[in-house]
Amino acid sequence: MRTIKQFLWMFLIGASTLLMFSGCSKFLDRKPLQTTLDDLNQGGLEGQIYGMYGAIRNGDVAGQAFGGIPWMALHNFRSDDSEKGSSPADGADWELIHDNFQYVKDHWSATIYWDQHYTLIALANTALQIADSLKLNSPADQINIGEAKFFRAMAYFDMVRTYGQVPKIDFRIYNPADARKPKASVAEIYALIDADLQAAIASLPDDWKNASGNSRFPGRLTNYAAKALRAKTLMYRSQWSEALALCQNIISSGRYGLADDYFKTFGDEGENNLESIFEIQADQGPQYAGSSEPFSWFAICQGVRGAAEWDLGWGWNTPTANLVNAYAPGDKRKDGTILFSGQSDGVYGRTLPAFPTVIPRAYWNKKVYPNPATQTSKGQRQAGWRNQKVLRYADVLLMAAEAANEAGGAGNQTLAVTYVNQVRTRAGLGNISFTTQAAMRTIIQDERRFEMALDGERFFDLVRWNLATTVLAPQGYQNKHRYYPIPQAAIDASNGVLIQNPDY
Repeated sequence: MRTIKQFLWMFLIGASTLLMFSGCSKFLDRKPLQTTLDDLNQGGLEGQIYGMYGAIRNGDVAGQAFGGIPWMALHNFRSDDSEKGSSPADGADWELIHDNFQYVKDHWSATIYWDQHYTLIALANTALQIADSLKLNSPADQINIGEAKFFRAMAYFDMVRTYGQVPKIDFRIYNPADARKPKASVAEIYALIDADLQAAIASLPDDWKNASGNSRFPGRLTNYAAKALRAKTLMYRSQWSEALALCQNIISSGRYGLADDYFKTFGDEGENNLESIFEIQADQGPQYAGSSEPFSWFAICQGVRGAAEWDLGWGWNTPTANLVNAYAPGDKRKDGTILFSGQSDGVYGRTLPAFPTVIPRAYWNKKVYPNPATQTSKGQRQAGWRNQKVLRYADVLLMAAEAANEAGGAGNQTLAVTYVNQVRTRAGLGNISFTTQAAMRTIIQDERRFEMALDGERFFDLVRWNLATTVLAPQGYQNKHRYYPIPQAAIDASNGVLIQNPDY
């Protein structure tokens, strides 16, 4: 079982490696006279793209920005649904910083988050520059270019909603000084996101199915993933009609649907199911460090923190009592999301150890709870094989409902009710009817909370709904906390070009 100290040690090793190579930067960062095929890794341009899929899977400390505890901290702990978790002494500073909004400019969690998002951006920029320089324009190349642009947009969307204004780097870096850019406006960042996702929509395929109807590349991006991500970015700017049109395109395609069982949607049985639009693929060999398989820390860092058979992980990102008590009676998503210490798991016939005498939290994230049969077949208790869902159909339905309600009009009111009721039916709840736009807005906000609980959306939803100052006030939230301070290391590296966010 890993502690925050072990994470820090891994980070220091990685940092030392980077410093070792930085001494050769004058040679390594020289711009070549021209780009040649030798610039491509084995596998050509597609090999470069595959590297991006690896970069967002958090199988090492560098990937923590997309699914490890730095990601959990910035996407989950800051909400009213989640808290740091683990034992009180393990990473106690994280609780103060993220749960209680005592932000720190030089904490390594935010530094890794910032650095690795720009690493992904740099990988995308390099692939795009090579494709442009070599005039790679075959159908396969166009798909690769679309994938690179999706990943760049994905990274910048995280950055703009986490930090606000950030440097816009949409070119290949040859010299570290080239990256010393001032912050671009939020509008400029979103303009790049829009252009990238529009290009991805145009070039990515509908699916990757073979003649037998099976996917040749499970988890590989499609134009529907690009549409879903673009719809979400449009919602953050209240561009309701455009967001609705994209969501309806996904819905009307008939390619996706709601799985029958909410819990199994997230479990081992539900990976790449009909609800999945994009999920990060993972697997796990017998040893973390020695395995050549693409394991992920995503489920490991959230698994029940216990001993022996209950050593399922490090126990971070645990549900709050606020969330547990907020579900409506009969909502199946409660039992699909929450594991209760001292009670039956309700699915595999196991009873959790007692809180607080045996394990340190009353509640745990059931969405990463492993199937004992898979534990046996993998030879591991901790679910490093578990995929991470990034975009799924239920999210699209609720985005469509919100966009329709905000766009207004009788036809859109009907659509909003239809989409919400599809999600509620799967949750075991009764249908709702339209009364007023304001009442419908509240219903949709509640449905997003319970449908997307612990999935990294709640904090950002509260901010964009202008509800954070009310809902999160008991935790110490103020309006300035909508954006995290830019890491001091990034400011120092910019030689003063990069300016800290206001109020910090």
